[in-house]
Amino acid sequence: MSYVYEVEKPALFTDEGQRNFLKLRDFVHRTLKEAGAVRADKAMAQWGSGSSWTMIAALDRLVELGELREITGPDVWGQHRVFVSARDSEGR
Repeated sequence: MSYVYEVEKPALFTDEGQRNFLKLRDFVHRTLKEAGAVRADKAMAQWGSGSSWTMIAALDRLVELGELREITGPDVWGQHRVFVSARDSEGR
């Protein structure tokens, strides 16, 4: 079985999923301010224990919400994906 965002996405909306999502999101925004980019594995480390696919889904949710933009190509392993702020690239 492989990663499918739509299968993993509902886990983000549980109480535990929301708490972990917010920790990950806050870390991502702090890192973007300091470094300008964030790698998936560093953001995922903020989640604690759990499914790595749910952690990847959290990053994909931030892309879906327009907060992040991925700058890596399609052949990169999930934990090595790199993201920048989508807001900065659109001048917001």
